[in-house]
Amino acid sequence: MAVHRLDLSVPATAQAVTAARHQAVDGIRDWDTELDDEVLHTAALLISELLANAVQHAGTGRICLTSRLTTTALRIEVSDSSSLLPVAGLPDQDAESGRGLLLVAALADRHGVEPTPTGKRCWAEISRSTPTKTETADSLPLTRN
Repeated sequence: MAVHRLDLSVPATAQAVTAARHQAVDGIRDWDTELDDEVLHTAALLISELLANAVQHAGTGRICLTSRLTTTALRIEVSDSSSLLPVAGLPDQDAESGRGLLLVAALADRHGVEPTPTGKRCWAEISRSTPTKTETADSLPLTRN
């Protein structure tokens, strides 16, 4: 099976998240692979959360979204120019935000974050071989805000 890849450059604005999510999911669907609707819906949610986090915390500049399908997983990566690594938190009960990384952890089979020479890369994988969660790599520590 060939490796499929999609790269998008996304402005760091809240309005760009929705358009980028639609463009990425349409691109993944166009690969004409046998990904079912559940995988596509999960990918859409992961793309939204990772992009929204980058927009909220990375500041100005462009964000890079990469989706890659191999024989084992669909991997979604979001890179930005901030070197500050995210920390998943347990927000107050009434907080309107702060649950994005918890959603990523719940939806992805594997997820993590890694520094890059120009900032950081947050990633999530959806396994093609098993529908249940397998492991979390480079787990993000939980802290109460």
